[in-house]
Amino acid sequence: MLFPVRRKAAIARIIAAIFVCFLLAAGLPVRAQEKEHKTATPIKHVVVIFQENVSFDHYFGTYPFAANPVGEPQFVARPGTPTVNGLNAAGLLTNNPNQINPFRFARAHAATCDQDHNYKDEQRAFDGGNMDLFVQTVGNGPGTDGTLTCAKTDVMGYFDGNTVTGFWNYAQHFAMSDNSFSTTFGPSSPGAINLISGDTTGAVAKNLPAVVAAFDVSAGSLVGDAQPAFDKCSTRETVQMTGKNIGDLMNARGITWGWFQGGFRDCKASHIGSDGKPKGDYIPHHEPFQYYTSTSNPNHLPPTSVGLIGHAADQANHQYDIADFWAAFNADNLPEVSFLKAPGFQDGHAGYSDPLAEQQFVVDIINHLQGSSEWNDTAVIILYDDSDGWYDHQMSPIVSQSATAFDALNGPGLCGGPNAAANPVQGRCGFGPRQPLLVISPFAKSNFVDHSITDLSSVTRFIEDNWLGGARLGGNSLDKQAGSLFNLFDFRGHNGRLFLDPITGERIGGDDSDDQ
Repeated sequence: MLFPVRRKAAIARIIAAIFVCFLLAAGLPVRAQEKEHKTATPIKHVVVIFQENVSFDHYFGTYPFAANPVGEPQFVARPGTPTVNGLNAAGLLTNNPNQINPFRFARAHAATCDQDHNYKDEQRAFDGGNMDLFVQTVGNGPGTDGTLTCAKTDVMGYFDGNTVTGFWNYAQHFAMSDNSFSTTFGPSSPGAINLISGDTTGAVAKNLPAVVAAFDVSAGSLVGDAQPAFDKCSTRETVQMTGKNIGDLMNARGITWGWFQGGFRDCKASHIGSDGKPKGDYIPHHEPFQYYTSTSNPNHLPPTSVGLIGHAADQANHQYDIADFWAAFNADNLPEVSFLKAPGFQDGHAGYSDPLAEQQFVVDIINHLQGSSEWNDTAVIILYDDSDGWYDHQMSPIVSQSATAFDALNGPGLCGGPNAAANPVQGRCGFGPRQPLLVISPFAKSNFVDHSITDLSSVTRFIEDNWLGGARLGGNSLDKQAGSLFNLFDFRGHNGRLFLDPITGERIGGDDSDDQ
């Protein structure tokens, strides 16, 4: 029998639950105080902006020093801005072991060709840690891609604060990592799966011809860009992922969440990309939850009401169009965990997108979020699914060894040491290439560079640690050893807002004029 105080508390919880159910049934938004759960930190909302195909050196190799030519947006670092493990610090701008030295892309050359970022070829580029075969193995060209001209040496190119101006300003005002890696080598599909589960094993080929299946699935692990099995928009070979993802854990605890992707509502919607060709807004293999039966929305059914966005009791099953994110945001129904995926032309992927199109998408989102009542308990995490093959000089720690026909890090058929073949999990050599990771939040450390090791599955761990009491997915998930993102935060402080121009990436209102 409950003690009187406990009985009253239990009755209160029951009444609150009935009230929430009434609101949901009526299609009304559940107010923040009724839907939010206890968290380990002051953060009650996280927005993960998951972009495409950038290595760390490609965007931040010379941070915080920009060339500042006339006619391009300017970037001048604050005094005391920390340097990063970049090309300047390593002396690799003028003495590089690759065929050519790294070179700066001007802002007028923001649109570049897509590079080779296959699982095996990226390992070959690393050359056992020598990091010296990028041009020969992953450089794309000579040739053309739409209106773009490609050269193999382009893979050594980088941008600075005159092109990726917004990202450099976010890094300086908030926090970023210079030691965050893709969980495995390879392209978008494995990267997306690693973000939400840290586990590319358990891949089951569905309608794959034998020759294609051998390319996409190795030893039961996803290594290629097969599309999701549970998606009406998939147009070629597909794969089903077994096991659990972070969505399953959030559903078990009643956490409100959603994956919001451009074009999800209309598979045929498109825009003209940076290569001058139409590009579909929705790209199926960029949507990781569609690979799992438990979290998929195969027919892309819309939410039945704005009030049900983020909630399990609805036909959308947490998979939405990007427009649904803004509908929920405007109705004060922001889910506790939101994953945002840009429409193709704005996702930053070389070839059909570029840094300027990406900047507009990201800055628009963050400007809107900072102007909301939710901002004081929100964190935005920006990171990337893979490196696109772009040069990065930092060898990754190999925490998962493998010895399959698709491994080549330490020679043909080998990733890791001589005992790699004895590893019970094969086909997920990693960590892979180093990639940017930024945190924008009132609780982000200011002008801070984190050097601790993290990877894509650190986002899964962040959700687990903040909302789920440190629960882990289990099985083969690497969430159990993922580095924590908490070092990028100071939960005692309150960092000010930073509004940027989405076109130029420059500060609106001057340096720090809107800090609080």
